[in-house]
Amino acid sequence: MKSGAKQAKQKKKMIRDWFFLGIAIVIVVVLLFVFPEKTEPVTSTAQEYFIEMMVILPAVMVIMGLFAVFISDETVVKYLGKTSGIKGIALSVLIGTLPTGPLYIAFPMAATLLKKGARVSNIIVFLSAWACIKIPQELVEFRFLGAEFMLLRNMLNNLRN
Repeated sequence: MKSGAKQAKQKKKMIRDWFFLGIAIVIVVVLLFVFPEKTEPVTSTAQEYFIEMMVILPAVMVIMGLFAVFISDETVVKYLGKTSGIKGIALSVLIGTLPTGPLYIAFPMAATLLKKGARVSNIIVFLSAWACIKIPQELVEFRFLGAEFMLLRNMLNNLRN
């Protein structure tokens, strides 16, 4: 009985997602009719993002599958759960600053962490760190653009957020 309710809930969620996708497509089509001069830039940008995501997302999904299998729920709860405190925040900052890549890659990881029992505030810290502080990027900036540029960009980035 529970699996039937779960399937019904998943089906309802999928229908809702398709509904919102349909609304977004209708809005785009209407806007392109209202502003026909924007058709070429919109379609070329959408095509570029689609190709980028098709190249990156399969690898992300494989990594997320491995993460889901090899990192236990208990480990996530212990280090990022409700009782993790300041250590959980520090770990969230650390795991958010290590990778490079666009922010949309972090969302599947954040969703998996939430499902495994991570605290919402730790997920927010993780996503914020991913968006603002990337150690590999910092090192490249420091090497080629100097410490002043690196520090100024970080300060401006933090003011923006």
